Amino acid sequence: MDSIENKVVFITGGGSGIGLALGRRLAERKAKVMLADLDLQRLDQAKKLLSGQGLVVETTYCDVADCESVKEAALETVDRFGKVHVLVNNAGVTLAGKPGEIPLNDWRWIVDINLMGVVYGVETFVPLIQAHGEGGHIINTASMAGHLAAPAMSPYNATKFAVVGYSETIKQDLEKDNIGVSVLCPAWVRTDIHNTGRNKPSVSFGNSLDKLGQQGDAASGLWKQVATAIENGLDPNLVAEWTIESLLENRFYIFTHPEMREMMAQRFHLLDTEFTTLEQDKRFLKRN
Repeated sequence: MDSIENKVVFITGGGSGIGLALGRRLAERKAKVMLADLDLQRLDQAKKLLSGQGLVVETTYCDVADCESVKEAALETVDRFGKVHVLVNNAGVTLAGKPGEIPLNDWRWIVDINLMGVVYGVETFVPLIQAHGEGGHIINTASMAGHLAAPAMSPYNATKFAVVGYSETIKQDLEKDNIGVSVLCPAWVRTDIHNTGRNKPSVSFGNSLDKLGQQGDAASGLWKQVATAIENGLDPNLVAEWTIESLLENRFYIFTHPEMREMMAQRFHLLDTEFTTLEQDKRFLKRN
């Protein structure tokens, strides 16, 4: 995509964090922006904030875990702007805990939002982008947690690994339709994601670490470190600007923390070592 000016962009999780920052930066570049979120109060605050900065955006309710809600938000966007060019599947939550201690309803909750929310967005918006024949782009927000696993983070890691793999696949599927795909994989960014666990099904109220889904001292201690890293993370506006630059240059992987390269190299080394072991065993070598 050569320019974002006058392109219609739909952003989930647009009421705060990276979603809101993307809306701001895109509006500054003269894109037509629809911010979608489950939290109407946040949406209202976001619209007032951007309006106060002289920027024009529209907002709509959208529960990404509900396919019908995504469809309704898509139709509202088309009614308002006539078409959609860019889909940003940005809404997400986090959940931590140790195996054997995580309620299955909490698992379903994070999968429905972090994975199925992305799927619903793609399945709903791809036909709309294909219909106008002008091409477009999809940005799926994953995480470095979609490449690197951490203890006590299995639900989050599982969903983000899934988003990375899903994005790698649809990139190949949609290329012929002139629809680009990028997967945003940030590490620590100053957002509210570490507080989203307060909304999981097994908790109906409260905001303590115990009620955020961190069972046990080990998980709780790890979560405190995660929360501190997030609260001291990158400015979402910097991440948003880099994401838009990456979109315009059609980058697939969008990373934000160069220091993660060494950890990725360690992961690759582990994989490479196992392939070397396999080759040395010789039982699996291709025979002519």
